[in-house]
Amino acid sequence: MKALLDGRVVLITGAAKRVGAEIVRHVHAAGASVALHYRSATHQAEALMEYCNAIRADSAALYRADLLDQARLAELVQGVLERFGRLDGLVNNASSFFATPLGAIDETQWTDLIGTNLKAPLFLSQAAAPALKTNRGAIVNIADIHAERPLKNYPLYCAAKAGLVGLTRALAVELAPEVRVNAVAPGPIQWPESDDFDETARAAIVGHTLLKRVGEPADIARAVLFLLADAPYVTGQVLAVDGGRSAHL
Repeated sequence: MKALLDGRVVLITGAAKRVGAEIVRHVHAAGASVALHYRSATHQAEALMEYCNAIRADSAALYRADLLDQARLAELVQGVLERFGRLDGLVNNASSFFATPLGAIDETQWTDLIGTNLKAPLFLSQAAAPALKTNRGAIVNIADIHAERPLKNYPLYCAAKAGLVGLTRALAVELAPEVRVNAVAPGPIQWPESDDFDETARAAIVGHTLLKRVGEPADIARAVLFLLADAPYVTGQVLAVDGGRSAHL
């Protein structure tokens, strides 16, 4: 696996923990240098950077930014280019997720959910595009199966992810032929850190999953790695990694 990304540089947003951290570990194990974006999980981000650098010196660096601050997005990409001298991949993983029942949606929720799930991926991709074109790189967006099959009480999140799926396909058109743009749409991989899903709700979700189990962060990381490094004739696609749940929702 190491040869897949030797000499490449990949920026991963929301990289400090959960699925983002697993993506970092897989991409780094494939030989890439990794630019780790985080917002507030400083301890986890520093530990992950140290882990990567202990394996290969100077192969990981941290970038702290609030993705809701549009002015910081181009600066984030520029910082990676100044540190590593190139950029070959962008993984738009960072995401807000919380319920917004219709009738109680406000502009703060709109700004957060649209900002992290759609606006930031757009402007990061725009800022990264020149470097990615130079190196014939790739973008992978982390979407959601609920972009196409909405989850009750989450209309704003689902709309944001639906926008991200549309953006994925649009960017594939805009950046072709130099840059490939794809998305991974996870199903139940890790339960949210909030208490939004009780045991009954979790059991119902697993019951609708053909494989009858929750997936692992590594399932998403392997799909991301495939789209970054081993799918040269794949662009504009959304790969569902959901244990078959979307096949019969």
